[in-house]
Amino acid sequence: MAGRSNDELKSQGVSLLGNQGTSYVYEYDPGVLEAFDNKHPNRDYWVTFNCPEFTSLCPMTGQPDFATIYISYIPDQRMVESKSLKLYLFSFRNHGDFHEDCVNIIMNDLIALMNPRYIEVWGTFTPRGGISIDPYCNWGRPDTKFVAMAEHRLLNRNLK
Repeated sequence: MAGRSNDELKSQGVSLLGNQGTSYVYEYDPGVLEAFDNKHPNRDYWVTFNCPEFTSLCPMTGQPDFATIYISYIPDQRMVESKSLKLYLFSFRNHGDFHEDCVNIIMNDLIALMNPRYIEVWGTFTPRGGISIDPYCNWGRPDTKFVAMAEHRLLNRNLK
């Protein structure tokens, strides 16, 4: 986030970036997410996060599930701060939910935080029992061109 002063970021509610006393939350906590102002709100552009060390727990067996989570969004006025996103994803470590629920929860929490123009979340979970599960969800802001984009991307997700 070059070009932003620490005071500017703190005034926007960003407190984790640069904080050396980071504490990790071991239970699901969307309250750890922080956002900052988008310096380019008049332009549509992608922001993508690849999170290869996501873990959660199977709600039935309590066994760990491992995944790479891909988050892509087109911001509007607010953007998620990456360190807070890392800590938020870490908070799933002891959270018991199915893969499909995890990606939808992540998407819903990011929509609530940022109100992006468009967002998609995709999880590629490590196979367990010989089956991998790769849930995908997306959302386009209602009454905008991004609703059609969300529908198109969902309907054409697995075309090769």
